[in-house]
Amino acid sequence: MSLFRQLEPEGEGGQRVESGAPLAERMRPRSLDEVVGQEHLLGRGAPLRAQIEAGRVQSMILWGPPGCGKTTLGRLIAGRARADFVPFSAVLSGIKEIREVMTQAARAHHAGRRTIVFIDEVHRFNKAQQDAFLPFVEQGSITLVGATTENPSFEVIAPLLSRARVYRLEALSNEQVVLLLRRALADSERGLGGVPVAVSDELLERIAVYSAGDARAAYNILEAAVAGAPPDASGGREITQELLERTLQRKTLLYDKSGEEHFNLISALHKSVRNSDPDASLYWLARMLESGEDPLYLARRMVRMASEDVGLADPHALRVTLDAMNAYDFLGAPEGHLALAEAAVYLALAPKSNALYTAYGAVSRDLEETRAEPVPLHLRNAVTRLMKAEGYGRGYQYAHDFEDKVTDMECLPESLRGRRYYHPTDQGLEARIRQRMEEIARLKVKPKS
Repeated sequence: MSLFRQLEPEGEGGQRVESGAPLAERMRPRSLDEVVGQEHLLGRGAPLRAQIEAGRVQSMILWGPPGCGKTTLGRLIAGRARADFVPFSAVLSGIKEIREVMTQAARAHHAGRRTIVFIDEVHRFNKAQQDAFLPFVEQGSITLVGATTENPSFEVIAPLLSRARVYRLEALSNEQVVLLLRRALADSERGLGGVPVAVSDELLERIAVYSAGDARAAYNILEAAVAGAPPDASGGREITQELLERTLQRKTLLYDKSGEEHFNLISALHKSVRNSDPDASLYWLARMLESGEDPLYLARRMVRMASEDVGLADPHALRVTLDAMNAYDFLGAPEGHLALAEAAVYLALAPKSNALYTAYGAVSRDLEETRAEPVPLHLRNAVTRLMKAEGYGRGYQYAHDFEDKVTDMECLPESLRGRRYYHPTDQGLEARIRQRMEEIARLKVKPKS
């Protein structure tokens, strides 16, 4: 049996759907005019819409969050092009299936037929599987349409990425999700319009907020709520606040602890702390915790923030973050979350300095770029007679023998003599540290009595 199927869409795209299919599948747009959102790509005059309407699209990667219309767009593209449409699931397909389909696609290409291969979750294909598509994309045997929720620059091999155009799709707004829900409630053929459903605008908005721009999730919630509403004498159903909350249960936040969203969120937390914004710091911290992030990972990151962004402007910040990490380890969740929140707010409000961070970076560069000179003899301990005879320790000045406890002895290698790495700021304790360094510099040139 052929893996290919020719789309015979109603309108521009989309297949006929069984009446028992989930609401999200029944309401899938069948034409570009039914699509809600993505105006930057599909609005009148937008380049991608013009390509689709002309039926001459190139290979592409559709990158966007769940439920924003990637699969729908892939089907609409194939339907408008009157091409053979081959859907692939990266979860279910292997090299054998890919090679079989590619062989059939090559034959179809020689016979003058186009093949559009749609790969859902293309980021789940490994390098070898992605490589298997490459020659056929290059030869024009197939037009590849990949869909991914992950950043393609991390998850799609460079040769394939260079032969495909990346289109970024956006999560739907609350207003757009509510519009889709109202459309489903009114559509008697594909939606829920065959049954009178009473639901307030406020509850539709609640579903939209909960679904976080994911149309599929919103449809599923609405369908479950309608199914759970007992019919009245006339067969109508009412979705109440209590019923909806039972249906929603606990909100699931979009997150992937090893994917781009993880790095986006930790970046937001770190930069909020650095910008001295306690409210944003609390928000991003809580969002990661509630999404299932490892709390000890967050604790370790805040220890780093204490050294990188606060430093000696407030040395106590390091102690606060270490105490928060120990407190969470002792208490666990959810009580330990407050210790982490305390650390995040403390770091946000602390005076900021990256002087230590930049100083260590400068030292690292010098270690990379300069010769590793021997330790100067006067800084070495002469623990044997031979070492003393070789000059170990000769010329060493013991600071405690001097009135100001400071000498003019050079402690860096000869080639780095006088090099300054640490430049304290005027923030917090570092203002006093800077004064002390200036005082030490004066004492070093002070005539010795």
